[in-house]
Amino acid sequence: MNIRRPTTYISRSTLGLLALAINVMPASVYAHDDHALTASSQQHVAAYDPKKGGELVKLVREVTARYRDARAAIADNYNLLFGCVSGSEWGAMGLHYVNLDLVGDGKLDPTRPEIVIYEPLPNGGRRLIGADYLVYAKDWHAANGPGTPQINGQLMHLIESPNRYGLEAFYTLHVWAWKDNPQGAFTNWHANVSCNAFDQQPGTAQ
Repeated sequence: MNIRRPTTYISRSTLGLLALAINVMPASVYAHDDHALTASSQQHVAAYDPKKGGELVKLVREVTARYRDARAAIADNYNLLFGCVSGSEWGAMGLHYVNLDLVGDGKLDPTRPEIVIYEPLPNGGRRLIGADYLVYAKDWHAANGPGTPQINGQLMHLIESPNRYGLEAFYTLHVWAWKDNPQGAFTNWHANVSCNAFDQQPGTAQ
C-alpha cells in the first residue's frame, strides 16, 4: 500500500475545523493521506442484487453528471481532502472530494452522495469515476435502529472502531458509476484506477 505521508487521523470533532481550512486553502494545495481500508474490510463485499445494483449505478450517474467538471463539485461544497488514495495490492480509490456538511448530517440520501471520486489525468485534469456514501454508525443507528444501512438495496460496508483513521465506526459504499470496475461496482478499490498522474503532475482542481 502506498503511503505518501504519515497518516493524518481525522476525528469527528475536527470536521468543523477542516471545513474552515478548506474555505481558506487554495484549490491547488493537496493533503496526501492514506484513506485506504484495511485488508479485512476489503474482503467484506456487500450483498449484491443485480437489478437494484444496476439501478443504483444509473442513479449515481444521473445525480453526479454535473460534476464531470470538478469545478462544479467544488461550487457545491465538495473539496479534496485525502490527496490520491492508492493501494498497491488492490488498485486505487482516486481523489475523494468530500462534502463535510453531508458527512456530518447523519443521513443517507441516494441523490446526494457525501463524496464524489475522480481519477487524476496526465494534463492535470480530473475524470469523474464514481461516488462514495458515508455515515457514522452511531448516528445511523440512533435514528434508524439496528441493522446495516442500505443505499437502494445495496448493503454498506462497516468500518469498525478503533480504526486507523481515529474515527468512530462508520458505514461506507463506493459506487464506480463512471468507470467499470472488474472487481465489481461496489467494492472499495478500483483495479483500473491509478494515482500516477497525480504524483507526476499534481495540476489544479480543474
